[in-house]
Amino acid sequence: MIIKSEKCVLRKWNQSDLHNLIKHANNPKIASNMRDGFPHPYTIEKGKEWLEFVNTSDSNHNFAISINDKAVGGIGLVVGEDIERISAETGYWLGEEYWGQGIVSSALKGLLDYGFNNLKLERIYATPFDHNIASRKVLEKNGFILEGIMRRSIIKQGKIYNKALYSIIREDYLL
Repeated sequence: MIIKSEKCVLRKWNQSDLHNLIKHANNPKIASNMRDGFPHPYTIEKGKEWLEFVNTSDSNHNFAISINDKAVGGIGLVVGEDIERISAETGYWLGEEYWGQGIVSSALKGLLDYGFNNLKLERIYATPFDHNIASRKVLEKNGFILEGIMRRSIIKQGKIYNKALYSIIREDYLL
């Protein structure tokens, strides 16, 4: 699956992406706003594990954010199960040298098209750290609505934080 958006291409992760994955993901500024499953340092071993996971999972909706056929970040959907199978959570990250260029916003638009049109989802949501203003702006720019702040709901590096809950539903997206 290849998803072309205005500023980037979303595509399957390849084994040849290992060098760029490590280069861009091994950044404490990125890891500090990600779940603990996103390691820091981002080692070659962790990169190999990620590439193996995304290339062997049957329900994989994780894409490399690619510019000039080089992976510079990642974006994906985790589709809910059972009664939540019409919803998916999105998450994303981007190499620091590409920040502030509208790339994630463009990638998210492509992912929303994929989620609503290909996967037939009804709702896509995200839960950024409350203090991650850049990520929150990306969501708002793409039509996500703030549903609330989940106070003292997460812990990162021993510190407790709030996280925001944003969502967009099919009928609002397709307007």
